[in-house]
Amino acid sequence: MGLNRPKQYLPLRGRSLIEWSLQPLLDAGWIDGIVVVLAKSDSEFASLALAGHPKIVVTTGGAARADSVLAGLATVAARAAAFEDVRVLVHDAARPCLEASALERLREECGEPHGGLLALPCTDTLKRAKSNKVVETVDRAFYWRAQTPQLFPLTLLSAALQECRARDLEVTDEASAMERAGYKPRLVRGHESNLKVTYPEDLPLAEFWLSRRERHA
Repeated sequence: MGLNRPKQYLPLRGRSLIEWSLQPLLDAGWIDGIVVVLAKSDSEFASLALAGHPKIVVTTGGAARADSVLAGLATVAARAAAFEDVRVLVHDAARPCLEASALERLREECGEPHGGLLALPCTDTLKRAKSNKVVETVDRAFYWRAQTPQLFPLTLLSAALQECRARDLEVTDEASAMERAGYKPRLVRGHESNLKVTYPEDLPLAEFWLSRRERHA
């Protein structure tokens, strides 16, 4: 984003981006609790209005995505030790436009133990490239764009991520760790609105989707 602050705290329609990202999870009655994984240097989250919400617990993350997710899972495990078959959702703080309907579909369609994730089938023509030159055109029918949340059994996801860390394998999303462990996560169709804010031009797009939702509420 080219800014001097974490993008999850950028203002968006009167709230911070992360507050929009958390709200659908807070509104889902079947979600028992939320662990927000923060950088060690984070000083902004505590000032947010929802920081004191009874469903929210905060913990400190690590250097890589997998380290931070594992820290969050450890917090869940400690609080859910008395329960069996705990399932967890992993969601990006920079996805402020998650639709409640997509979250419900994910819950309904992702059975144990493979879990699943929100995703969208690719509609653009895909080119495989080398040095900015086309090597070949690939069949887009086989490709989906992964989103979050991603939903998996707690113990299986923890083991898969730990195995990737032990083998020094890069983890760009939780489904990739589960795939390496031999599972086949289910692809659940998400929405175009569930964008990940990455570039400056993504913010007005997120604002558009949120304003559209409010008009149709």
